[in-house]
Order: sequence, then structure tokens, then C-alpha cells
Amino acid sequence: MFILKSLRELYKKGKGPSSSHTMGPNKAAILFKSENPDADKFKVELFGSLAKTGKGHRTDTAVYDALLPVHTEVVFRTDYDGELPHPNTLDFYAYKNGVEINKMRVMSVGGGEISIEGRPDIETPDVYMEKNFTEIRNFCRERNIRLSDYVELIEGKQIWDFLFDTWNTMKKSINEGLVKEGILEGGLGISRYASRLYNQRHIDESSITRENRIVCAYAFAASEENADCGTIVTAPTCGACAVVPAVLKYMQEKHNFSDKKILRALAAAGVVGNVVKSNASISGAECGCQAEIGTACSMAAAGLAELFEMGLHQIEYSAETSLEHHLGLTCDPLCGLVQIPCIERNAVAAMRAINSLSLANFLTGTRKISFDMVVQTMYNTGKDLKREYRETSEGGLAEIYG
Repeated sequence: MFILKSLRELYKKGKGPSSSHTMGPNKAAILFKSENPDADKFKVELFGSLAKTGKGHRTDTAVYDALLPVHTEVVFRTDYDGELPHPNTLDFYAYKNGVEINKMRVMSVGGGEISIEGRPDIETPDVYMEKNFTEIRNFCRERNIRLSDYVELIEGKQIWDFLFDTWNTMKKSINEGLVKEGILEGGLGISRYASRLYNQRHIDESSITRENRIVCAYAFAASEENADCGTIVTAPTCGACAVVPAVLKYMQEKHNFSDKKILRALAAAGVVGNVVKSNASISGAECGCQAEIGTACSMAAAGLAELFEMGLHQIEYSAETSLEHHLGLTCDPLCGLVQIPCIERNAVAAMRAINSLSLANFLTGTRKISFDMVVQTMYNTGKDLKREYRETSEGGLAEIYG
């Protein structure tokens, strides 16, 4: 029985600002429209987190755009307090001459992935046999191969072409974000800061200060592109898209790593993201921001450890430390926008990934906790979080801000 999906299902190129609130619903709407070509009207009902933050996350726009030119009504069911199969649930209805001709219930489960009630046929196939990091680590040790070799062995050499395109898209999101200025849409009056961070050298700048500034500038650049509906790569989500590219771009420039080495880092990072996605969740609406930014930090740290050719235990330590110290992190975006605290949070997580790499270099032998243990803990913690702290904009910072 296969357990984990291809990295092609983790790294998705698309428009921001949210993989679960825009990419997933847009994908579902395109499918529903294709299956109902005779419909003269559509209605879409949004529930849970999609209803609470859908305006800020532009869910309605994503759905409208996919269903054009057919007349479409989008209803935000903020009054619904019943049980849902997933916090990101939406119902589609198709009509012809005023009569309902079809309906479909969809769960947007994170990272642009969707699940359709009663439709297991639409799910992409699994390709990996191993179900968690422990099994993957043992598989690699038995064959004396690295994580990136493991990815090539399972997915074939063609995976490198996919990851090369992924890397180019990641770099482009940073490069475009570095040259743009102005106010981000949404009403918070948030200015783009990436260009300022990148160009304004500190008056007494040490090498450590410069590293912090440049890595944060790269993270701000990609995050601001995402917030402005630019093209990014989910790593593992839109809201956490900047952590992995920020640290890899910085390290490539600092140490002159080849693109081939970076692709191997992306492969290792993808393995870690895949483990979290399959064994827990990467959905902020399901498990809070620990599931998004915590996983992104873990992926980045694992990618860095692969980049510097660390051993499997050091890679695991990097990933475990990164996720462990994001446990309990809430998802409480102001006004439902992917701006505060999301943009700064990507920068902080990028620096934390670098710190986790440093710790792994010295402290791996002291490790008592496995990555799989932290993944399970993250999922349990996420389920215990109050609903208000899981991407509803009804608690935490969002509530205090008003």
C-alpha cells in the first residue's frame, strides 16, 4: 500500500494569497463547471474558515473567476454552527431554468488540495511506500543513500525537471517582490518592505546582521508577492511560501551552491513536508499556523541540512527542532488577510530554520524526540486549539485589533 504522494502535489505553482482559500476552491470550481456545461446559474456556499476569512483571502473572487461567465452567487455561511467534515468546506450547486441539476461538497484540505465527498476517484495516487520519517530514514540507511537520492529512486529522474521549474518560480517570486513598492490591498495600509530591507544597509552592519537583513528581505519579498496575489510556490502552503526559498536563495549566493545542489535540498525539504501533510495537516484552518509556518520552517531546515550534506539524524534533528518550537502557534490573521502576522512570520521562521541547522551541527547526539513524535504532537495540539485560533479571524490578534 502506498502512503505518500508525489512532491508534485506538495510544491504547487499558483496565485496567492491562500492555497486552501483560493487555490483549492478555484480548482473545485473549475471541475464543477466542466461537469455542468448546461448550467445557467451556480451557487456556492462557504462554511467554517472559508466563511469567516473568505473575503480577506479572496475566496469569492477565486470562485467567481473560475465559474465565469455563468451567473454565480457566493454565500458566506458565517451563521452555520453544525458539524463539518473539514473547517474549509464549500458546497456547489448547479441550476438550469431555476431547477437544481447537480451539487457537490468539497473540502479544501490545504496546500491547494481538495477532497470531494463521495468522490475518492479525484484524489491523486500515492507513490511512496513509507508512511513516516522513521521508515524513510531506515530505508535510506539500509541502502546508504541520502534523502534526495530516495526521492529520485521513487519518483524517477524526471523529478529534477519539475524541481528545477519549482526553484525558478521561487526565485522569481523573490526577485519580483524585491523591486516592488507601495501599499498592499486589503485596507490595513501595509507597505511593502522587502525592497527597503534589501537595500538599506545598517550603519554598522556585521556579517550576522547582514545575514538577518537579507534572509528577511527575501522572505518579505515572496510573502508580499503572495499577499498581492502574485505567483508563488506552495511550500507547503501559500501563506508559508517564503521560508524555503528565502533560506535556499541566501545560502546559494553565500556559498555559491549550484542549482543541482539546491534541487536536492528541495527534494529533502519536500520529503519532510510530505510526512507532515500525510500524517498530520498543513491546513491553518485545521491545526493553526503551526501546521503552515511550522512545517515550512521544518522543510527549510531539512533542506539546508541536505544542502550542507549532513547525515540523516542531523537532517531529522533540524526538522524536529523547527517544528517543535512552533507548537501551539495560532492562526489569527487580521481582517482575514494574509498580511499580519503572516509576512513577518515567514521571515522569523526563515531565521529559525538557519538556527535549527546550527543546533543540529552540534547537538544531534542529545536528541530524545523524533520528528514523527513532533508531527503527531502538532496534530493533537492543533485539534485542541480553540476554533477561534484556527484561521477564523475571531481570536488572538484579529480579535484585539477588531
